[in-house]
Amino acid sequence: MFKSSDIHTVTEFSRKPAEHIKRLSESKRPEILTVNGKAAVVIQDAETYEKMASMADYAESIQNIRQAMSEQGRPLDEFTAEFEAKHGISR
Repeated sequence: MFKSSDIHTVTEFSRKPAEHIKRLSESKRPEILTVNGKAAVVIQDAETYEKMASMADYAESIQNIRQAMSEQGRPLDEFTAEFEAKHGISR
């Protein structure tokens, strides 16, 4: 996911923030900022973040729907048999 060109120091970022912001906006790739050689934060442009957050919300809603359906659902054969019996349908 990350390339070595996506890793920068916080000091480097603080010296040339406009350069980083331009690169983030153009590439749409996140950057890792390091402190003392260790990853400290990940930054990305706002548009890409909003898309990612929207996709995460969508995935969570699908997960919630699946969970609700597994708790309330029943096998199709069971439903069909009950429906046919209730409505006098025979095969």
